[in-house]
Amino acid sequence: MDMTAAPYHPRTAPDVPSWPHCADALPDGAGCRGRRVEPYAVCLAHLPDAERAAHLAGLRPGAGLDHRGTHFTEALLAELLTALTEPSTPGPAIGRARFEEAVFHGAVRFDLVRIDGDAVFDGAEIAGDVSFDRAGIGGRALFRQVRIGGDACFGRMTVRRRAVFEGTEAGGSASFERMRVDGRAVFDGLRTGRDASFKGMEVGGFLSLDQARIGGDGHFDRARISGVTTLRGLTAGGRVSFPGAAFEGAARLGPLVCAGTLDLSEAVFGSAMTLEAAAAAVRCRRTRWTSTAALRLRYAAVDLGDAVVESPLSITARARPFAVDGGEPDGGGLLAGTSAGTLAETALLSDGAGRRPDAGVRIMSLRGVDAAHLVLTGVDLTDCLFAGTVHLDQLRLEGKYTFAAAPAGLRRRGIRPARWTPRRTLAEEHHWRASRGRAADGWTPAPAGEEVQEPTALAPVYRQLRKAFEDGRHEPGAADFYYGEMEMRRHADDIPRAERSLLTAYWALSGYGQRASRALGWLLAAMTVTVLAMMLWGLPQNDPKPRTTGTVAGRSITMTTDVPGPVNPDGPYRARLTADRFEKSLRVVVNSVVFRSSGQNLTTAGTYTEMASRLTEPALLGLAVLAVRSRLKR
Repeated sequence: MDMTAAPYHPRTAPDVPSWPHCADALPDGAGCRGRRVEPYAVCLAHLPDAERAAHLAGLRPGAGLDHRGTHFTEALLAELLTALTEPSTPGPAIGRARFEEAVFHGAVRFDLVRIDGDAVFDGAEIAGDVSFDRAGIGGRALFRQVRIGGDACFGRMTVRRRAVFEGTEAGGSASFERMRVDGRAVFDGLRTGRDASFKGMEVGGFLSLDQARIGGDGHFDRARISGVTTLRGLTAGGRVSFPGAAFEGAARLGPLVCAGTLDLSEAVFGSAMTLEAAAAAVRCRRTRWTSTAALRLRYAAVDLGDAVVESPLSITARARPFAVDGGEPDGGGLLAGTSAGTLAETALLSDGAGRRPDAGVRIMSLRGVDAAHLVLTGVDLTDCLFAGTVHLDQLRLEGKYTFAAAPAGLRRRGIRPARWTPRRTLAEEHHWRASRGRAADGWTPAPAGEEVQEPTALAPVYRQLRKAFEDGRHEPGAADFYYGEMEMRRHADDIPRAERSLLTAYWALSGYGQRASRALGWLLAAMTVTVLAMMLWGLPQNDPKPRTTGTVAGRSITMTTDVPGPVNPDGPYRARLTADRFEKSLRVVVNSVVFRSSGQNLTTAGTYTEMASRLTEPALLGLAVLAVRSRLKR
């Protein structure tokens, strides 16, 4: 029976080893657990010098080793490996290596070693650094529950079957760069004091880093994973990067906590992918999703610039902390020894100035993304850059989302006040207006190095967002983006002067048919002016009285009734401002607003005033009604 195939259970108290062990006492008084070296009764560390020399001299390259529980110094390990090295080969050759629970009191160097069978180091303790650089293992590499005091280097190591580093701890950094595993690679429970690097790793089976804790940065640049990838419960004290990584199988990244940036730039996901992460930022520049993907995030600022989305992609802001293994959040840290708990987010709970940051998700850029398959739920789009997004009119927004708002209220600019009505806007409009000297009004300047988009480029963006909101039956939101579109058209430098003048008049009179208060204000002003004009010049001095005259010729009488023409009022203006004339003027104006004739006798000036009133005031009323409808329609 192959005992190494069974799960490794570290000993929790002194016990009797399962192998024939040395009976010599260690410096601390405990009995030595080292495997006996046949035919001797003691382990390699306790062999007398002569016997040890004879034993090492009898070893040949390719021989199997079994030194479970043995204590090694750097010198003793070097002697052992030298005995297994041919002068013509770059490193030692071992058949099968068993070093379970061995104790290494210094650095461990297995560089360029070739192990034809399994390499088993379960439960080993290494006081210094360990290196398996360019080592080749023909069987399995089992490093479960290994304790490493310094750095660990397994770079360019090849494993023909599976590699298991479950529960391994390294006090320094751990490097698995360009490591190749033909089977599965398991790093569940891995702990590192500093960085962990998996750059260029190739795994033929699945990769698992469940419950791993990385003290610094985690690097997975250009890694290639053929099977399923899981990173459930992973925490990193710095950033975690996957630039250029390729995941051929399904990927479940998270729940995980990353104190820095989670970088998925240029990564390729060939199958279904789920990311659940609490991170300061998530960068997905030129990331490619060829299958369905779901990103559930907390705290993150997300950059999707130039990402390739070939299948439905959803990005959701997660309100509650992530639970591990399907458990419910309990408000604590990652619960050790239980099947359910909550990932601790301590590293993300301060923004550096002692303030508690918002756990919401901010989308920073959609430039170059095909939004036809994109669904955003509960995200903040205040700083999002939309210019250059493909199929923006097909973007789906769900839940509670936020756009940048125009500065509200009355602000003073020099000697002239500036008034901005609240509406949804694009961050790019903020940048453009701030570049035109409006930053003092509350418009946000562009970040350093960011190109400011001109109105000509922003008008189509507003148009596509308006259509997206109209398709979603969100008329108030569509109205805001229609307003933004018209604003950009009015300020664009590629339209004729006459068109700009018309747009300016449309904006001034009714806010492009979106500001009912503005249209009503102009309507009241027009009605007031019309009433005054009627009182002063439009109504005659007195209402003309008809006069009838007749002639008698024989038995017939001819009657003629004449109505004298209106007489222009005279006298001082104050005398014309009477209650009676006001009531008549108001009747004329009200009828003009609803496009009716009052039947009132008017002077020539009054007739033309009424004609102008019947042309302009119903139009202003219609604009006000249109603006109200755009806010109430669903």
